[in-house]
Amino acid sequence: MPLLVMKFGGTSVADLARIRNAAQKVRAEVERGYDVIVIVSAMSGKTNELVGWVNETSPLYDAREYDAVVSSGENVTAGLMALTLQEMDIPARSWQGWQVPIQTTSAHGAARFVDIPRTNLDAKFAEGFKVAVIAGFQGVSAEGRITTLGRGGSDTTAVAFAAAFEAERCDIYTDVDGIYTTDPRITSKARKLDKISFEEMLELASLGAKVLQTRSVELAMRYKVRLRVLSSFDDTDETSGTLVCDEDEIMESKVVSGVAYSREEAKLTLVTVEDRPGIAAAIFGPLSDAGVNVDMIVQNISEKDQSSDRPVTDMTFSCPVDQVARARKALEAARDAGQISYEMLEVDEDAAKVSVVGIGMRSHAGVAARMFRALAEEGVNIKVIATSEIKISVLIDRKYMELAVQALHDAFELDKAG
Repeated sequence: MPLLVMKFGGTSVADLARIRNAAQKVRAEVERGYDVIVIVSAMSGKTNELVGWVNETSPLYDAREYDAVVSSGENVTAGLMALTLQEMDIPARSWQGWQVPIQTTSAHGAARFVDIPRTNLDAKFAEGFKVAVIAGFQGVSAEGRITTLGRGGSDTTAVAFAAAFEAERCDIYTDVDGIYTTDPRITSKARKLDKISFEEMLELASLGAKVLQTRSVELAMRYKVRLRVLSSFDDTDETSGTLVCDEDEIMESKVVSGVAYSREEAKLTLVTVEDRPGIAAAIFGPLSDAGVNVDMIVQNISEKDQSSDRPVTDMTFSCPVDQVARARKALEAARDAGQISYEMLEVDEDAAKVSVVGIGMRSHAGVAARMFRALAEEGVNIKVIATSEIKISVLIDRKYMELAVQALHDAFELDKAG
């Protein structure tokens, strides 16, 4: 039988009424002739509650017990979904991660997939079961302990199952009806996309668009899993939502497909750094070891230190605001250890990142000029610029973020199809 993977996020299974609504969508696919693997998240708010209980019980908790507790939310949803489907006369069975088994690494709280053997689920489908309901976000380590995949891990679970079982498609049901050209809360002109390439979606996800988890898009792109994002609260058919697919499936792409933003960014500048081979590694190695997610990097032109005649430079980079303290500590430790020297660390915690993304950039010149002109006309000053083959990002003052998003959306006429 053809097989589909359907994933329902926390808002889609927030209570019994919503679980019944999700089950109706599963039944519709069964009636169309599919076997279905359903991946479920914990009910909305439940994981946060469980994390809170762990922190209250043991601030310096054992990560293995943390995973045992926080994975339980998905187990509850999986059981309730299976029961609901059984009440609809759909042969269904729930599965926890260890029962499949979903084999992962032993990195508790941030585990990665090792393998998803098909034997157990294939046997159940052969017995006549039509739906396997899998608890998302979890697996089992080689030591036999429950592991979790990190927040948003249910998306990744769904894509991994679609790849392992060669599913026709992986449908991600959420509280939005697809991928938009930008956040509709910022501009009413935002338009829902019918299709978007893996590369574009990966850039948008990494730049702040929160519809899909970045790891899930990476996995889908690697295994060519066709993803569809659609609303669990609307009536849907085979044309609903947004299809995330290979670039070859998109006939003609606009130069820019979307505008993404990240509101809570910081700009850090190391002033008067010694300009020598290996200095970048000496700076960014400790930052990486400290878990600081460095994004945009700019090195100024080298100058001569007036006191010693040695070459010096300034090094600027961006990172999330909540990682500034960690970055400062790592840099100070590197200086104290003699790995680097700098005169001062300047920190601007009032920045935002705005980006334009599109595979059409590969074959069209002038995108950067058009972007910078649109921002200049609105009086938006650019602090840092970073580019890739299909992306241009700028760091700006946070107070201008929404204005910048609207201006760029208009400049590239993203409200118009085709």
